[in-house]
Amino acid sequence: MKKYLIPFKNKYILALCLFLVYNLFLDEVDIFTIINQNKKLSELRSAQSAMNLKLKDTKYILSQIKDPSYLEKLAREDKLFKKDDEDIFVITYK
Repeated sequence: MKKYLIPFKNKYILALCLFLVYNLFLDEVDIFTIINQNKKLSELRSAQSAMNLKLKDTKYILSQIKDPSYLEKLAREDKLFKKDDEDIFVITYK
């Protein structure tokens, strides 16, 4: 046991070890906080890229809505609108 404590008799090595333990585990911004923040950042970046794709799709649809034929197509296919004398059959696959 004494052979393991020999390096800690040097005050500089002891101060360095205490400094590393404090900064890695006890500080407000410890290693675990940094890892969690990096994980959250990567999740937010992937969510941002997904939102950017949805935004591009929405902008494209908004630019196409000005055409009345596309507006009718969108209403019939996506929103399942129908004319008064029509019946709609929705087929879904499981």
